[in-house]
Amino acid sequence: MWEKAAAGFSAMGSEARLQVLKTLVRAGQDGLSVGEIQSRTGIAPSTLAHHLRFLAAGGVVEQEKVGRTTINRACFDELKTLAQFILSECCADQQGKAANDG
Repeated sequence: MWEKAAAGFSAMGSEARLQVLKTLVRAGQDGLSVGEIQSRTGIAPSTLAHHLRFLAAGGVVEQEKVGRTTINRACFDELKTLAQFILSECCADQQGKAANDG
């Protein structure tokens, strides 16, 4: 799980990729074409294609060809898994501290 989590977090490791991902999250399950993402983010098409490939390789975006258009969607299950991974041990050390303080 560590390797997969690292790949997912790495894919989100730039301001532009976070902007693209948040745009796709807002779009929901319908997803967006590259042109729609570009018009919403203002990211140049060639740069956007690079960021989308990086996000897809990290498992946080999926791409589906529909005719001549590529629809991009946030991978909500993977994003939830990443959030659970990072929060799974939330405050675990505080519980031990509280018992020792008493």
